Amino acid sequence: MIIRRSLVVGLRNPGSAYEFTRHNVGAEAVQAVARRYDAKFSRLKRRIRMEVADVRVGESPAVLGLPQLFMNESGQAISPVVDYYNIELNDLLVVHDDIDLPFGKMRVQLGRSAGGNNGVKSTIGSLGTPDFWRLKLGVGRPPGSVDPAVFVLKPFSKRERPEIDLMVEQAADVVEAFISFGGESARQVAGDLNSQS
Repeated sequence: MIIRRSLVVGLRNPGSAYEFTRHNVGAEAVQAVARRYDAKFSRLKRRIRMEVADVRVGESPAVLGLPQLFMNESGQAISPVVDYYNIELNDLLVVHDDIDLPFGKMRVQLGRSAGGNNGVKSTIGSLGTPDFWRLKLGVGRPPGSVDPAVFVLKPFSKRERPEIDLMVEQAADVVEAFISFGGESARQVAGDLNSQS
């Protein structure tokens, strides 16, 4: 019997200056999953620009990934890891920020366009297809005339942080569902959690 292995990647800009910015909330969610299993991230190989951690949710193995390249180069980190582990695209989940979703809400989707997220755009380009799962995390709309590219590089306010912390933990629940049961189950869990919050 072949056991499916998932790859779950949290998009981010690497470095402490970006750690708690809106753009890095996907990485926060993946790190939250790693904490639940006391999993530690380490560099995969010199030529592969990704830190990875192995987890097992029930009987289901998964690799958690954090790119070591900037957001708009994410695909250059993800594609080699997909090849290295021989991951089926239906078992790939990319977790990322989304300014079009309501603040604190989540959505799981398969395929579709990048929706303005350069990390997703890069991943589609490197994989040659949009046919992979995404977990989108709502980080709010930029106020007034603020450039979205500037907005996503800002940290959350103290007032926003508790709601984001809740969403990050809920996103970790969605990731666990994806690892255990696949994308459709993750979509259902995300919908259920959205209706509760």
